[in-house]
Amino acid sequence: MTRQSIAVELESAADRIGDMSRADLQIILRRAALMLRNVTGVPLEPATEDALNSIAAEMKVGRSYLIQVILREWLETNAYLPVREIDEDSETDGSA
Repeated sequence: MTRQSIAVELESAADRIGDMSRADLQIILRRAALMLRNVTGVPLEPATEDALNSIAAEMKVGRSYLIQVILREWLETNAYLPVREIDEDSETDGSA
């Protein structure tokens, strides 16, 4: 399960807490605890942290999304991931 799906499941459980069995609630809470336990952050130098936060704010995207984009592009550039091909005939939302 992804963090997003667990969050949705927790919100749904909160909305119907009176209708849930104790066993179902225990399962949901244990999944959430496991997910939280397995979340690790990457310690960054203050200058790097500030730069990421500034760029994310400027681009109006979340910091974690920005890190994902930077990491994916670095992996593609250095041939650790295959380069994604863009369909030339498709419409795009941005500009080149």
